[in-house]
Amino acid sequence: MDTLLFTLFLGTPLWLWFSFIGIVLALLAFDLGILNKTDHEIGIAESLKLSALYITLGVSFGGFVWYQMGAQSAAEYLTAFVVEKTLALDNVFVIALIFSYFAIPRVYQHRVLFWGILGVIVLRGIMIGVGATLVAQYGWILYIFAAFLIFTGLKMLVTDDKEMDLNANPVLRFMRKRFRVTDTLHGNAFFVKQPDAKGNLVRWMTPLFLALCLIEIADLVFAVDSVPAVFAITTDPYIVYTSNIFAILGLRALYFALAAVLHRFHYLKYALAILLVFIGSKVFVADLLGWQKFPPSWSLGITFAILATGIVYSLWKSRNDAPVQLVAK
Repeated sequence: MDTLLFTLFLGTPLWLWFSFIGIVLALLAFDLGILNKTDHEIGIAESLKLSALYITLGVSFGGFVWYQMGAQSAAEYLTAFVVEKTLALDNVFVIALIFSYFAIPRVYQHRVLFWGILGVIVLRGIMIGVGATLVAQYGWILYIFAAFLIFTGLKMLVTDDKEMDLNANPVLRFMRKRFRVTDTLHGNAFFVKQPDAKGNLVRWMTPLFLALCLIEIADLVFAVDSVPAVFAITTDPYIVYTSNIFAILGLRALYFALAAVLHRFHYLKYALAILLVFIGSKVFVADLLGWQKFPPSWSLGITFAILATGIVYSLWKSRNDAPVQLVAK
């Protein structure tokens, strides 16, 4: 048994994977079984307390990484954690639009986000596993990731935000055409049984389930940016996956506070764009300078400097802005 626990999986002993999965399962059980046994509206104060807990646990896990894997791995983990946390802000904006479009009451939003995170844990694991395998076998793919990040960052700098039209979403249109979907919510149910046109009692999807599906798809879209960004920081699958999941776990908790003040972070997108360009560029800079890897401590420091500048500028620039009500078409 001891030998099995020290067997390497994607370059990391199984016991480290099991430890992380155990922590995540314990957090989810604590969330669902104790904090949110019944549906209730999560206020800003509760959201901030939960967020502080998740951020503390995420940063503390960096200490565990340092103890088990060394200072360099810890610096890479913290950099990836911060990058993932910040890139996920756009995800919060989209989630708020989806909830607004389906008119999901705040009392049911946590249920959607909770089940959404379970899907994210699995889907991100698959994407990171595939990405790690490709990078290990074809090292040049890392340069494609880096070039993609530079292109994405430059595009963000010059492209204006466009209002999202969910009515034109192809997935939503397909589901409404191919499946039975109720016109209204039915409490916190994802599926209900009710008569069809012929009077037969059949199963129907509710708008709550459609919202869950769109949130999962939105995460996949954002993962196209965020997963390559972390691989450009480190190619260690364990660090990539753990930083991703800890960042997303905390984001779900922070959503209920962020949704009310998203308008204050409108200008943060420029800092995110510069950050993506930096992360992509450092892969090429390290090669040009003959380094095996861009120094993780430098990467962490520059990342903090870019984001801190962006946050301060955004808060200052939007200090007199009125709150914006997110309304999807």
